[in-house]
Amino acid sequence: MGLFSGLLGNAGTVSPEELQEKYSNLLIDGEQVDIGFILIRDTFIFTNKRLILVDIQGMTGRKTEYLSIPYKSISKFSIETAGHFDLDAELKIWIGSDTEPVEKKFNQKVNIYDLQKVLASHTLG
Repeated sequence: MGLFSGLLGNAGTVSPEELQEKYSNLLIDGEQVDIGFILIRDTFIFTNKRLILVDIQGMTGRKTEYLSIPYKSISKFSIETAGHFDLDAELKIWIGSDTEPVEKKFNQKVNIYDLQKVLASHTLG
């Protein structure tokens, strides 16, 4: 992921193996990372059991929030593909009865359709 894309808040892909190793203390037995993305300092992890959002907080980054969202809690989601002038793709996920979605933007390196397939396979299957 380029520095410019990172500064703009766009996410890039991270290898599942790297995430599996780095966040092994969060994962339960039999839980595997399917796909993951990094957004500046934050991480967006799709496992075979849930979605984990890692939010690095503060200037020093010493405080971290780990939000675990079981796939059954996702009520709906949408993707928006990148256009000619808007080079970012966007993912929105609604959790339970929340009216405001969790929103993330992704650069062109991320295939938003692959991301949608992962979400659909876990929420619809």
